Amino acid sequence: MYVIVILAMIAGFLALRLYSVLGKRTGHEQEPAPRPADERAKMTVLQPGLPTQNSGDSVRLADGLIGPGAENGVRALIASDRNFDVPQFVDGAKSAYKMVLEAFWRGDRDELAWLCDDDVRASFEEAIAAREADGHVLDNRLVRIEKAQIVEASVDGRIAEIALRFEADIAAVTRDKDGNVVAGSLTDAVGTKDIWTFTRDIRSADPNWKLSETDEAA
Repeated sequence: MYVIVILAMIAGFLALRLYSVLGKRTGHEQEPAPRPADERAKMTVLQPGLPTQNSGDSVRLADGLIGPGAENGVRALIASDRNFDVPQFVDGAKSAYKMVLEAFWRGDRDELAWLCDDDVRASFEEAIAAREADGHVLDNRLVRIEKAQIVEASVDGRIAEIALRFEADIAAVTRDKDGNVVAGSLTDAVGTKDIWTFTRDIRSADPNWKLSETDEAA
């Protein structure tokens, strides 16, 4: 599974932890201005990196980016796709993490459809619809990503999957339709720990990875 989000853009509910029907979290982040459709179309989501002169062993060079137990899976992926580059993938995944959160927070269904597979998109849309029915608006901010590490990787036929553990600080505010704060605070960031899985058909001409699963990490 390949990284979802373009290196060119390198880009709650009441509980203050990103709410996703998948993992029951509440989102956090200010809503950026929507990107024009033509600009979005130019972005390449988490594409693999080109081999560099000294990139002989992408696993060895990716110090700290691969968790215990994931190295063999990453090596299998590299064997299947020599263009796959661990550091570039992790950078792209971090951008994807930010972009997906921001799209969810502002209720941008089109952006989520571009970044996520059908099951994940449907789950996010269900949460957005519930939020809209309650008249709530998220005013959230991703403060920082403290950690992004590959914790699992595999290749099954032509389908590659990579799971990453994200540890981030998110400030969250939920407002009602009149702008009054219902929950949260932008001055107090909440630590979140998530496992996000990205998937890609490595034999496809499409270089993009898509978010195929989200979960709350222990």
